[in-house]
Amino acid sequence: QVQLVESGGGLVQAGGSLRLSCAASGSIFRIDVMGWYRQAPGKQRELVATITSGGNSNYADSVKGRFTISRDNAKNTAYLQMNSLKPEDTGVYYCNAFAWTGVIGGDYWGQGTQVTVSS
Repeated sequence: QVQLVESGGGLVQAGGSLRLSCAASGSIFRIDVMGWYRQAPGKQRELVATITSGGNSNYADSVKGRFTISRDNAKNTAYLQMNSLKPEDTGVYYCNAFAWTGVIGGDYWGQGTQVTVSS
């Protein structure tokens, strides 16, 4: 019904930057919230940032001031600008969206994109 496709991951040095994109497609009526989560090896998946359709955002304390989430509602796309990257930012980053197809709402996940930050 709704597909989320992430892109933009890669290998960067500490202090570098990456911008992740998440493109949503399918029979979308409305997307209330989009967010980014990440999972490091051996760790639980954790919230990175979320953004509502109105543009309200929140961040994990560990990324506040370094990462910026944004979205283009017309394109059903969310972005995560990651600056001043640290090795502890390494992990698989997943896009998440709560989307409505008609009167049916559901939680959707992308397949993830790998981010690796070297020392």
